[in-house]
Amino acid sequence: MQEQNTHKRSIRSFVKRSGRLTPSQQKALLELWPVYGIDYSGVALDLQGVFTNPGSVVLEIGFGNGETLVQQAVESPEKNFIGIEVHEPGVGHCLLKAREAGIGNLRLLAHDALEVLSQQIPLASLSRVNLYFPDPWPKKRHHKRRIVQQDFLDLIAERLETGGTLNIATDWTPYAEYIDETVSRSSRFTCNESREHDGDQPLDRPRTKFEQRGLKKGHRIHDWCFRRSTD
Repeated sequence: MQEQNTHKRSIRSFVKRSGRLTPSQQKALLELWPVYGIDYSGVALDLQGVFTNPGSVVLEIGFGNGETLVQQAVESPEKNFIGIEVHEPGVGHCLLKAREAGIGNLRLLAHDALEVLSQQIPLASLSRVNLYFPDPWPKKRHHKRRIVQQDFLDLIAERLETGGTLNIATDWTPYAEYIDETVSRSSRFTCNESREHDGDQPLDRPRTKFEQRGLKKGHRIHDWCFRRSTD
């Protein structure tokens, strides 16, 4: 039985930008969403029914334009991928790239990730969760909007299978320090590996558009692999 939504926060960790959809993206949302999309509901998904491939499931929160998400699905056909993104142009672009790649191991959700995790993702069903370059909310008064909080870590830990990992990357050093401090206070994760670099040593992930932007600004990149602690 899916647990009740005890982790939902009223404060959103994102602001839904009103980007303009191109005609091809609009068409993709209409024609390809039935192929790759999963509508939000309060009912836990049957992931074995969602994917024909019996492999493990990787979930990415905030996939942007989806190019690196599609790349991962192409390079790991034995795995299944779920991407969550609230911005329609990015979802439309990802749908187009998925069709172009001809992949069947990818599904998308366009909804608040915390609600999706709490309501639709079954317990102990994910092998890995990726959170690449989330909004750092740099102003102190906005820190409460940062997605990495103790309740978020609890929520992720409950959805990860034994030995599952939470993989995070950021180019904002103050946020990196905050992530280190926040996760260190959690009993749900141990740090399997961490890495600080200049974009030349990504930790088991492709380079992203947001990473490239940070590097152009002279930012350092911080990567972590946190493993779910044994209960």
